[in-house]
Amino acid sequence: MAQCPSHFVFPAAPMFKKIRVAILLYVLFMVAVGTWLTGVRSTDWNNSLRVKIYPINGDGSSVSANYISKLDIDAFTGIEAFVSREVERYGHDLVRPVRIELGNPIHEQPPTIDSNSSVVQVMFWSIRMRLWVWDVTNGNDKITPDVRMFVRYHNGETLLKLDDSVGVRKGMFGIVNAYASRRLEGQNNVVIAHEFLHTLGASDKYDLATGLPILPHGYADPDRSPLYPQKKAEIMGGRIPESSAVALKPMSLRYVVIGPATAQEIRLTD
Repeated sequence: MAQCPSHFVFPAAPMFKKIRVAILLYVLFMVAVGTWLTGVRSTDWNNSLRVKIYPINGDGSSVSANYISKLDIDAFTGIEAFVSREVERYGHDLVRPVRIELGNPIHEQPPTIDSNSSVVQVMFWSIRMRLWVWDVTNGNDKITPDVRMFVRYHNGETLLKLDDSVGVRKGMFGIVNAYASRRLEGQNNVVIAHEFLHTLGASDKYDLATGLPILPHGYADPDRSPLYPQKKAEIMGGRIPESSAVALKPMSLRYVVIGPATAQEIRLTD
């Protein structure tokens, strides 16, 4: 039987490779467009944002487990009130700009990352986190939330220093370390709101080395005279400056505002 000439044996190989690359580029393009559209929609302030909170027993203690078993949506109403107040203060008439929902407890811990990680390590962690978020919430949400916040609760009786929390813009999720304590729910909500605004594009406005708010954008009232003590905290500054060297954690979001720089970052202002 006659054999086909060699140049007819693999005619589709180069074309197949081009098609595969084209499909990959298309998928990456659609992911990029989807991420951009989600980001734009999340800060157009025309519709309510659905923010779902998933509790996690962060330390495996019975105290945290008991707290989570009794947790209800009322613990987070301060976040809705804070965002509504500040959105209105910047001239928007949107009713209930944020709708907080309470999801089912998550029984898996999220991937961890060291604070001194390299850029490459952070990139891989971000990919792992997005896969983890999809895995632990897949099938649990009848309506897909705009933002997912995973709150890892720790024994509030010990008051041990917690790991840093994080909010990720690309992926619209946050990991918050909080205390399993009714008494500290106000402080927890400050951290949750801070990380939530990270998912909308807000940047930190405090010194990473000292934790002190940076003047002027990290201050609620940078034009106050005398400057100290400040009465409130700027949400991304995180603390209420008592002096140039001392700043206190706000007890609740009643003592916190969104400053002009943050408002611009999340498109509350032009």
